[in-house]
Amino acid sequence: MKLICISDTHSLHRKLPELPEGDVLIHAGDGLGAGTLDDVEEFNDWLSSLPYRHRVVIAGNHDWAFQEAPQAARAALTNAIYLEDEAVKIDGVTFWGSPWTPNFMDWAFMLKRGQPLAEKWQQIPADTDVLITHGPPMGFGDQVDTGLSYEPVGCADLTDRLRELNVKAHVFGHIHEGYGQYQLGNTRLINASTCNVLYQPINPAIVVEL
Repeated sequence: MKLICISDTHSLHRKLPELPEGDVLIHAGDGLGAGTLDDVEEFNDWLSSLPYRHRVVIAGNHDWAFQEAPQAARAALTNAIYLEDEAVKIDGVTFWGSPWTPNFMDWAFMLKRGQPLAEKWQQIPADTDVLITHGPPMGFGDQVDTGLSYEPVGCADLTDRLRELNVKAHVFGHIHEGYGQYQLGNTRLINASTCNVLYQPINPAIVVEL
């Protein structure tokens, strides 16, 4: 199975570099710009033009419609499988998706560090093959430029949960500066942020073969 991984397209999806061939498109959140239902409908229209057999989408901190009008947003997303703390099995491969990230300002799908987030990560089933979260685990593709230095802002509890699991791939985004691939034990970690720090959608999709 070939996974095509993107994230953080911020309603700029029609300006993306050409996407490679594959079986499953994974979008790890922040597909929307202003986060409106109109954005969802336009995003859904774009998804319909893609040739993948399956498309799996989670929300991110910009995707307000999925938090404020969840039923309407899900109803509008007809061309993808939407995961929010839930799983789907595709050709024998189990995908689990979750939108939550640590608190930062006032955005969608944010929780306090510590127990609230740890409880979300404990919901990830032990048989998960591909984990999709919007935010990164602490220490992997999570460093932001403060102007003075680079600081990690990922979730430590997510890193701890990854060490307990045996997922083949973990796909995320959120931190545009962290685009790229990393390794934690046998798990391949992919920060698939399509937009760079200047919100230019120039980073190529990352391909993962299972």
